[in-house]
Amino acid sequence: MKSGVLETYKEYLPINDSTPMITLGEGSTPLVKSKHIHELVGCKELYFKLEGCNPSGSFKDRGMVVAIAKALESKSVGVICASTGNTSASAAAYSAYCGLQAYVLIPKGEVALGKLAQAIAYGAKILIVDGNFDTSLELVREFVKSHPVTLVNSVNPFRIEGQKTGAFEVSDVLGDAPDYLFIPVGNAGNISAYWKGFLEYKQMGKNEFLPKMMGFQAAGAAPIVLGHPVEQPQTIASAIRIGNPASWDKAITARDDSNGMIDKVTDDEILEAYRLLASEEGIFGEPASSASLAGLIKLSKEGKDFSSDRVVCVITGTGLKDPDLAISSITDRATEIQPQMSALEEAISTSLKD
Repeated sequence: MKSGVLETYKEYLPINDSTPMITLGEGSTPLVKSKHIHELVGCKELYFKLEGCNPSGSFKDRGMVVAIAKALESKSVGVICASTGNTSASAAAYSAYCGLQAYVLIPKGEVALGKLAQAIAYGAKILIVDGNFDTSLELVREFVKSHPVTLVNSVNPFRIEGQKTGAFEVSDVLGDAPDYLFIPVGNAGNISAYWKGFLEYKQMGKNEFLPKMMGFQAAGAAPIVLGHPVEQPQTIASAIRIGNPASWDKAITARDDSNGMIDKVTDDEILEAYRLLASEEGIFGEPASSASLAGLIKLSKEGKDFSSDRVVCVITGTGLKDPDLAISSITDRATEIQPQMSALEEAISTSLKD
């Protein structure tokens, strides 16, 4: 079994002898070199960081293991979060493992069924809010001020501490930071965490360089790009359907200090990247995770030259989180045949000719 984030990076994390060294085997996720898409975007080297290989299927597990460990250390009686899906699944999984009760507020009608099923299966108390994610987060932030439960959204600083280990792993595998790191931006905790990780590694002399941080929001939920909150964010990418990111200022710092950018991509661009990633690289990411690749493709089409660069796209969650999208697009890939050899041969022969 993998040693987990706490054990692997304990010297870089805010833990002590009183911190329970829990793990579900999070971290050490694959960094896969592109086989085909690097040619499409003109990259010297392109890699995909597969965070969907974490225990609950997303990058959230990196931060959650630290947040839950510190909650246990402080004798918390439970944890609470607002979620578009991935945070709830992760919080519920680690709470179940550690014997804590998890309370999850989710916006009505805005959470992918795969993620909701996880939280239910892990035993979380699900509270459906007649409002969006931002409303739900406001509620839980106020609630914890007067109740002995721990807030485990990315406003919890221990979440960021755990998530920065993604940057450590990228650097450890490549031998240094990449030239560019492309990453989806929703609540903006992950871009902040990766930048923190790269900075710390450079300060400790483990990296020589720093990457440009390239964050991408969905066009219908792009408050940082627009410069103001979006009251009713809309996008097919539910994990980044957030109108007022909690880590907004930190994301701006990561963008500016790295000489990077935060831009937006349309749902059509996200879906194009989602399908390309699966069909060309064999990587099934959830729609939101494809915003990183969508951003890279967009910049390449606009003429940006990556021919001498090493680029990493963070694929934040598995496609199994939101299977409805894949299923809804199956009609042009599935052919019904009769249970006869002649029908099978005809169908495959036609496909081979195509």
